[in-house]
Amino acid sequence: MNCPGRKIGYARVSTKDQKLRMQRDALEAAGCDATFEDHGVSGAKGSRPGLDAMLEGLSSGDSVVVFKLDRLGRSVLHLADLLVRFEHEGVHFVSLSEGINTTTPGGKLVFHIFSAMAEFQREIIIENTCAGIDAAKQRGVTLGRPR
Repeated sequence: MNCPGRKIGYARVSTKDQKLRMQRDALEAAGCDATFEDHGVSGAKGSRPGLDAMLEGLSSGDSVVVFKLDRLGRSVLHLADLLVRFEHEGVHFVSLSEGINTTTPGGKLVFHIFSAMAEFQREIIIENTCAGIDAAKQRGVTLGRPR
């Protein structure tokens, strides 16, 4: 994992009973310069104090390092959005358990697969929303704010 910037770790557990020890050890062994944590915070929350603080402090050339993919993103769509953000900001991404490292060709491939899946999922949502609106109009439902 040779990257010019800092290695920034992120660890999360969902419940207060769970421990961050294993993730901390792995991130320390990976040589992280700093680690941000969320303890007892569900991955279903898009906004998390530790994640938000980490995202604010990232600079181009930095690498975000996680123990496992599911520690970072709450869904494929959320994870893909974060990866796209990282790419736009020049931030690399490393997942230790899955062996993903966007500084390598294989890691870039995984990134593009996630991006394609997220784009597909967004298009399906848009298509379903438009179909729902059309169906409501055909039933005579008035849409929008009342006059």
